[in-house]
Amino acid sequence: MSIYLHFRAVSESEIRDDHTWLAAFMSDAWEDHADEYAAGITCSINKGWDSVNDLYAAAATHDIDADEPWILPIYGGRPVPHSADADPSDPPLMLLDPPGVSQAAHFLATVSFDELWNVVGARFSALGWNRQDLLDHHRNLQGFYGRAASAGHAVAKAVWA
Repeated sequence: MSIYLHFRAVSESEIRDDHTWLAAFMSDAWEDHADEYAAGITCSINKGWDSVNDLYAAAATHDIDADEPWILPIYGGRPVPHSADADPSDPPLMLLDPPGVSQAAHFLATVSFDELWNVVGARFSALGWNRQDLLDHHRNLQGFYGRAASAGHAVAKAVWA
């Protein structure tokens, strides 16, 4: 079974703070994932996003910033609660506002992947992760968040199973 964390950059003015609306928006974006990925406005991670978050958490051991910017790329943002009439099968959704997107982009642009890997690499390798897979996720997120921040966009996040 595949399960994905889907990221979609979007102008804050286009977003409705409504779970049903945002679930439909993200569902349409998921159907257009290949085209939107090529356009640089979406990104996704299959199953391993928690490990990517754990990689970034290694930044806490380096006291990079007291505000914990390492949490922003994966789990940053606020949950969008289901409305009373929402379909309970709709995915969990989060929104990261443009200032948070900028902080995430700055973190990803300045953190050293090699330093993070030096902290967690042995543990991750024992769990079956390899350096290249995590580096690929990191580079994809760097580019995605960099483009979203440059455009002043928010990022919507959905989990698809």
